[in-house]
Amino acid sequence: MLTIHAADEVRYTWDGTEPVKDGAVAVVGIRIAAVGPVAAVREEFPDARVRSWPGTLGPARIHEGPLPDAPSPRERIHAVLKLGAVAVLEQYVDSPELRAAAERNDVVVLERTRPTAIIPTGRADLAVFDGTGACIATVCAGRLVYRRR
Repeated sequence: MLTIHAADEVRYTWDGTEPVKDGAVAVVGIRIAAVGPVAAVREEFPDARVRSWPGTLGPARIHEGPLPDAPSPRERIHAVLKLGAVAVLEQYVDSPELRAAAERNDVVVLERTRPTAIIPTGRADLAVFDGTGACIATVCAGRLVYRRR
């Protein structure tokens, strides 16, 4: 399914790059199809479903510490998704059940941290944050896996 995620601004990276005001990211399947001003992306994909988010949309994050406590491995992974992260560090995935929960949810298990970025044709891992830094929505491998109500 083709979805456009539009936001007040879109950042390709979180490290000081200039944001695209009134930006959008088009997602087809698990891949990013286009990034740019919302008007241009909507023109390129006129039949896409559009999800509009208040705040800043950028690359999803890597959860760099221990996973939050929760009653089950699935809930621990969901707690990470609620923070805007779609990747965790291998050293904190300390059981086969937790690794299976990560795999079922397309959460990437990394040996070490690395820079994140929105890259056309790259995997669609996105997060939207409000002005306080709280996560509003998380897209993992093209699927909306969390949205704040």
